[in-house]
Amino acid sequence: MPPLPRALALLLVSSLLVVAPGAATGSAAARPPAGDPPSSTPPSSPGPGAARWEWPLEPPVRMIAPFLAPPTPYAAGHRGIDLAAVPGTGVRAAADGVVAFAGPVAGRDVLSIDHGGGVVSAIEPVEASVAVGDRVAAGQAVGVTTTGGHCDAVCVHFGVRVHGEYVSPLWFLGGLPRAVLLPLSG
Repeated sequence: MPPLPRALALLLVSSLLVVAPGAATGSAAARPPAGDPPSSTPPSSPGPGAARWEWPLEPPVRMIAPFLAPPTPYAAGHRGIDLAAVPGTGVRAAADGVVAFAGPVAGRDVLSIDHGGGVVSAIEPVEASVAVGDRVAAGQAVGVTTTGGHCDAVCVHFGVRVHGEYVSPLWFLGGLPRAVLLPLSG
């Protein structure tokens, strides 16, 4: 299938992803559609603070745009996932870590958390209620959504980097199915 129609199909299908209240992270309800390809190599070791990851919003969580890895490091892509949220929605730390940055970047408020082992998450637009250097726990309230950026007033953008390379946050949230190689039929 050509790249544009496939990307469009993934966007449409992924908009149906909803995490029901009380659904466990990594449960079938939290998984994206089976057609969502692994967009980057999964981290081999997420690091010491990454043992328990949670959605950064309270359930139900609705993903409105998936991670789309760029073909090269500087090409266009979507280096995170967009989750439906209106301004004032509470934001939680996705995993234990230390606040690495909290402030404006290019007209929008950004919050970054260092989870150790080279893993950093970022969410925007978010007005942080925590400060640089604060230790946070998975699920802890860390701010509220604001406006700005491509998610202006309709969503928050949630991204994860491993040693500086963007990967799909769904690797940490238990949402990407593992690839299975099947034998060739003769």
